[in-house]
Amino acid sequence: MTTRYDADRSAVAELLADQPAYRVGQVWDGLYRRLLDPGDMTDVPNALRQRLAHELPPALQPGVETVSDGGNTVKWLWRLADGTGVETVLMHYGDRTTVCVSSQAGCAMGCAFCATGQAGFERNLSIGEIVEQVVRAARRALPRRLSNVVFMGMGEPLANFERVWAAIGRLHHDLGLSARHLTVSTIGMGHGIDRLAGADLPVNLAVSLHAANDALRDRLVPLNRRYPLAALNAACERYVAATRRRLSFEWALIDATNDRPSDAAELAELARPLRAHVNLIPLNPTPGYATPGTPPAGVAAFCRRLRALGITTTVRRNRGTGIDAACGQLAAGPRRGDQGRTVRLSPARMASTSTSPRRTTPPGHTTDRTSSPSTTAPGPTTEAPPDAVRLAAR
Repeated sequence: MTTRYDADRSAVAELLADQPAYRVGQVWDGLYRRLLDPGDMTDVPNALRQRLAHELPPALQPGVETVSDGGNTVKWLWRLADGTGVETVLMHYGDRTTVCVSSQAGCAMGCAFCATGQAGFERNLSIGEIVEQVVRAARRALPRRLSNVVFMGMGEPLANFERVWAAIGRLHHDLGLSARHLTVSTIGMGHGIDRLAGADLPVNLAVSLHAANDALRDRLVPLNRRYPLAALNAACERYVAATRRRLSFEWALIDATNDRPSDAAELAELARPLRAHVNLIPLNPTPGYATPGTPPAGVAAFCRRLRALGITTTVRRNRGTGIDAACGQLAAGPRRGDQGRTVRLSPARMASTSTSPRRTTPPGHTTDRTSSPSTTAPGPTTEAPPDAVRLAAR
């Protein structure tokens, strides 16, 4: 059965073939612009509402909602039809509201310091499973407008490129989000970066770098054995030349590992020719990685060093660390106890706690964790990305 946001407009039209032609636009507008469940589409006859609810069921089944930071960070655990779990995080800031979405259940990249990588890969998410995360978050954010979407949740977005790119098209064309407020993150898939360079929407690109020499990056990021820094750097150069947009390097600061003066010098050498912006993220704790993140004084010193070397640098404001909702902590399950307000959700509770909006006009300020670029036309997707060992062996 096709889920609610997996159905494209032609599928909705086919489903409504026995209805007046204007019903297609009415239902599509209800789903995307007004963020409504079929049962809340009061401009549609009740019998049709019931039929839509039955024939276009939601892909995400409510699981657990955890709230922290005074209500400004919300994490959901969703259950999918096959029982897999994925997580989504909504973050309110003073000038913007950002949702961090998952593109895969689990991840095959094997980065040791990331909880998702520690859990391993299960499967790619569908277009509808991705889009519905954004719709649910936008609905939950009301009366604030959802301004930014970052593909920085569970999974490697460029390993599920075709579906991620199709979802981006829906977010831009149908939900009305500005492409410049959409960010795709990658651990360094060079061929995916090349595809982004040729795309037709100017979304932002963030490269999770974490080390600027191959010996250390091989250890932290197994994919580096397939795309060593020279190859990754070349892909970034092609991307910048093609798009004329700034890219971002993400750098998780790990105590006494990648936070030394020599690491700053190597990072500056890589970032300077690309005019890359650097986002520093103190490593968040995960159960499978014992080394702690760099302490605040070390983060400040590393930032000063990079700036002195001429690199535009910001330090990420971590959100949701206490509820395992921060960068690198998503693993589709509770791990470190309740440090936030946690509620087990049912469909009825979701309906009673979310307001159905009249309209949403999302664009706002740029993403919390990156800068900008362009993206590429869909191509073949990797249905089941190889695990880190097989990737490294290629």
